[in-house]
Amino acid sequence: MIFPTIAAFDAALAALSTPDPAAVAAARARQAQLTKPAGSLARLEEIAIFFAGWQGRERPAIVRGRAVVFAGNHGVTAHGVSAFPAAVTAQMVANFRAGGAAINALAAAAGLDLRIVPLDLDRPTADFTRAPAMSEADCLAALEAGAAAVEPGLDLLVLGEMGIGNSTAAAALAARSFGGTAADWVGPGTGLDDDGIARKIAAVDAALACHAGAPRDPFTTLSHVGGREIAAIAGAVLRARQLRVPVLLDGFICSAAVAPLAAAVPDVTMHCLAGHCSAEPGHGRLLERLWLDPLLRLGMRLGEGSGAAVAAQIVRAALAAHAGMATFAEAGVSAAG
Repeated sequence: MIFPTIAAFDAALAALSTPDPAAVAAARARQAQLTKPAGSLARLEEIAIFFAGWQGRERPAIVRGRAVVFAGNHGVTAHGVSAFPAAVTAQMVANFRAGGAAINALAAAAGLDLRIVPLDLDRPTADFTRAPAMSEADCLAALEAGAAAVEPGLDLLVLGEMGIGNSTAAAALAARSFGGTAADWVGPGTGLDDDGIARKIAAVDAALACHAGAPRDPFTTLSHVGGREIAAIAGAVLRARQLRVPVLLDGFICSAAVAPLAAAVPDVTMHCLAGHCSAEPGHGRLLERLWLDPLLRLGMRLGEGSGAAVAAQIVRAALAAHAGMATFAEAGVSAAG
């Protein structure tokens, strides 16, 4: 087991790996020799150098790219915080497995192996307006499920989620991690009207009040106002850091999953890229607090890892240019004076 105890989880947070400086230097040197004006590929050059550092090689590549969608159910849905019933979580998991969802098409287009990990869908988390969402054992099990989805040798990990009610949990996580009121973080999620948003704000306010006296360490925050799929994302991100696997985060929920970790250890997202900024109002503010600049702004709000899967194609383009272009010497082209 990777995270058998809270102490093991805390120890992993305290011992974060770093990118390979020699590989970063070699990639920068290669970029300076390619047949283009210096810096002309802009963010694509930065992506290539980022991947070189985490993969530990001058010419990074994505041979083994994986997308993982974690699914969980939430007791807070009893407060009418979603436009869809909780049963939709299991129905969408079946759709993922049948190949009929957006993430199936987008992961295939990006050349990603897709894994679906449902987590006790028949056992929703507790209503966190009245009690912790998860027990210590349940939260550790979810963290472990996330860690188990990551293995040595992966070149890229794309993370996504499915869980009716989980944007409510995400708002509570963001508020508890970075401050502000429920209204600062709550949005329409799956398409709530004004009354639904008011119910959602009330639920998050109640959760923050209920747990105001609890410690604000990452594990406590995840277990008290998170969800199984959210804790699994946190476990996957941390395990990926241990193995130096670059991560593409999806939308608001994925970002909120790492918020409690980042509030305690800001460098925890150093191996992550934000695939996109979603239409959920709090996502842009959350990315700023995580020091992540999204690759795409397409107005998406689906979840499932969909935005990150689209961004994976940008990453592939960046690495293809970095590895495939000729140098000035190879092409016989005069370099800038």
